[in-house]
Amino acid sequence: MKFTVREISFTCLILLMFTSYSNAQQAQVRVDQDKDIAKLLEFKKDLSTVDLYKIQVFQGNRSSAEDAKSKFANLYGEWPISMEYETPNYKIWVGNFRSRLEADKALIKIKKNYMNAFIFKPKKEKKTP
Repeated sequence: MKFTVREISFTCLILLMFTSYSNAQQAQVRVDQDKDIAKLLEFKKDLSTVDLYKIQVFQGNRSSAEDAKSKFANLYGEWPISMEYETPNYKIWVGNFRSRLEADKALIKIKKNYMNAFIFKPKKEKKTP
């Protein structure tokens, strides 16, 4: 089935006329936002992280955490050790590393005895006025 030049021209003309008269729909969107959203966004800004890296070597109950802390102190005395409580676990955090590279080097040493150790950036504590 072949089309003539006249049929193709006529079809193009019709399509061109319809496309020039077609308009897109215009709509307005109204957002009803809860007033607490602004407070939540402000709170989220305050939950930024510190510019330090730490390594978590243990998490569990208090007595196990104290044992893990003393064992770690005996094995590795070169980094500061802290025990933090985050519901429902106590966590043993090691070091205050300024760069990810420095933390990675320490993690390689620590992984020999603590396979579940990992690097993280702790959250800032919000200062109350």
